[in-house]
Amino acid sequence: MTARGWFLFSLMGVVWGVPYLLIKVAVDELSPSAVVFARCALGAALLLPFALRQPGLARNVRGHWKPMLAFAVIEIVGPWYTLTDAERHLSSSTAGLLIAGVPIIAVLLSRFFGAAESLGTRRITGLALGLGGVGVLTVPHLTGGNALSLAEVLLTAVGYATAPLIAGRHLQDVPTLHLITPCLALAALVYAPAAIATRPAGLPATGTLAALAVLGVVCTAIAFVAFLELIKEVGPTRASVITYVNPAVAVAAGAVLLDERLTGTVLAAFALILTGSVLATAAAPEPRPRRVAWSARQTSRADGRVESP
Repeated sequence: MTARGWFLFSLMGVVWGVPYLLIKVAVDELSPSAVVFARCALGAALLLPFALRQPGLARNVRGHWKPMLAFAVIEIVGPWYTLTDAERHLSSSTAGLLIAGVPIIAVLLSRFFGAAESLGTRRITGLALGLGGVGVLTVPHLTGGNALSLAEVLLTAVGYATAPLIAGRHLQDVPTLHLITPCLALAALVYAPAAIATRPAGLPATGTLAALAVLGVVCTAIAFVAFLELIKEVGPTRASVITYVNPAVAVAAGAVLLDERLTGTVLAAFALILTGSVLATAAAPEPRPRRVAWSARQTSRADGRVESP
């Protein structure tokens, strides 16, 4: 990847490594619909002025409304609710482990989108190492959950794997702000009635409001701009490898902010995840030029000489 690609990849690994904790905080007081509405509405409100400054917003929406609608439903409207609802019963570690299957799902689905990339041994090894590192990191902390919540997170993972493929194939020419702003606004409109119906009687606690603010500003507005640029830079399947880094970031944040211990197992998991990410996001090797033998067939000229065609 280029330096810009690595910067975007690192940024996404951080800003999408913290939502699990923030969602867990928010759903203690708010319904899943209210949480999704708040982060989408705040993200759309922040991005709208910038999107309007770029000419052609209405034209891009009219010309690409079908893939944009599909992207909004599959990436935001569905997965954000199912993930938020699941975290009422699942630990954030369990959710992170299940979401970490996104790169594998993306590789499988890319065959159906005509976007299959040549993986090679190096990238396959990287995917396996990264998933193994996530497992080492999170399996000891798996708690809670039921069949429904597990199914919700797996459905979220399928959505997260599918939506970037749609963006990579059908929305490459749409400016990032023209794509994500209408999608967030649509999601906010969808969840507004349920959010109003389930609103709390009083003002939520300061911690809950802070979690919603970070979710909307950092983990939605900033993160989506960076994510869509990352898809354009490295492609949808490589971009999905950030889900390997997210659980590692969550554990690191716990060690820094909550004084949780960094054991040898955790450090080994970090090494696996980082090594796997580097290998899985590596560019496919350039095909070696194949020497083609000249045709044995020759064409006679009028002067008696012969030349190869």
